[in-house]
Amino acid sequence: MVDHLANTEINSQRIAAVENCFGASGQPLAVPGRVLLGEGILTKECRKKPKPRIFFLFNDILVYGSIVINKRKYNSQHIIPLEDVTLETLPDTLQMKNRWMIKTSKKSFVVSAASLTERKEWISHLEECIRHLLTKTGRQPSTEHAAPWIPDKATDICMRCTQTKFSTLTRRHHCRKCGFVVCGDCSRQRFLMPRLSPKPLRVCNLCYRQLLAEQKKEAEADRQQLERYCSAIPGCEPSSGDDSDKSDDDKADQWPADTEFYTSEVSWSSFHS
Repeated sequence: MVDHLANTEINSQRIAAVENCFGASGQPLAVPGRVLLGEGILTKECRKKPKPRIFFLFNDILVYGSIVINKRKYNSQHIIPLEDVTLETLPDTLQMKNRWMIKTSKKSFVVSAASLTERKEWISHLEECIRHLLTKTGRQPSTEHAAPWIPDKATDICMRCTQTKFSTLTRRHHCRKCGFVVCGDCSRQRFLMPRLSPKPLRVCNLCYRQLLAEQKKEAEADRQQLERYCSAIPGCEPSSGDDSDKSDDDKADQWPADTEFYTSEVSWSSFHS
């Protein structure tokens, strides 16, 4: 790792340059111990089409955003904690080469590099940072990941009913659970998934039934656990779940950007050492 750069002037200047590029639309990035390891332009597979995005790798976070003027102005800043990241190398497609997936509990997406060497460098540096963080915090690697969204152009019909054809009038929707492209009739339900959002999200009918079944299974397991617990305590009775007003006696027995920071001819990505 490059922890020796943490308190250096050059590291502070590099981070300040990134903050200036995002301007008022971005969040402050300078915190004690944070080091900017590298940056570069990667192609992100977005919903409509692949788009170039600027990525900045720090020793604890990954930051990316939209490019307005390269090395001068960026917007739409996104910050991903590296300890929540898992990587998966993907095969090439006709349109995209040197691909890999960045998976997190809130969002997963696919990016591609300009060359195989560049992909290896990005993955190597990312994995090293993740290992270092997990060792430092004692956490286990994340096992729950959000499903990546299937690009709109990947299908012309609903991926659930396989009957509805998309058009100017028939919109595409995405299930937040499986990432499939679905029609309105196949995604009328909403379900609360706190890991992704504090608000109920659109899900397809199949995922909705699966989520309901999981919810009922968890509720039944909790009920059985409470019954076992109460059976071991004399005089304890499980709550009925009735929240109507009662007297205290009735409830007595219930449980209570203008600076360029690179002047070399590096065209895509570079990493500090």
